[in-house]
Amino acid sequence: QVQLVESGGGLVQAGGSLTLSCAASGRTVSTLAMGWFRQAPGKVQETVAVISQASSNTYYTDSVKGRFTTSRDNAKNTLNLQMNSLKPEDTGVYYCAARISDYGRWEFWGQGTQVAVST
Repeated sequence: QVQLVESGGGLVQAGGSLTLSCAASGRTVSTLAMGWFRQAPGKVQETVAVISQASSNTYYTDSVKGRFTTSRDNAKNTLNLQMNSLKPEDTGVYYCAARISDYGRWEFWGQGTQVAVST
């Protein structure tokens, strides 16, 4: 079983930066495919960024490309999401998820952390 705990959310002005962290326990992050998802009020959940287990390739949704970067910190057993040039439309609850393979459903989820970007 894998437990995930997100941290680092908060309120920031547009143009600012935040770093989210997802601490994993029960398995090392290098053996997991991991991703960030967000849920904005009244909108469906969106995949923000994914890092593959096998090759550490990354995927970003178009709206965050060039602004967000996800990476593993194997020493801390965390997944991080560096978010720069934040926009009000980045507001939402950000969730970390993991799965054992690069395919299939996301098996493990964190509880989420709130990000609010003001104008």
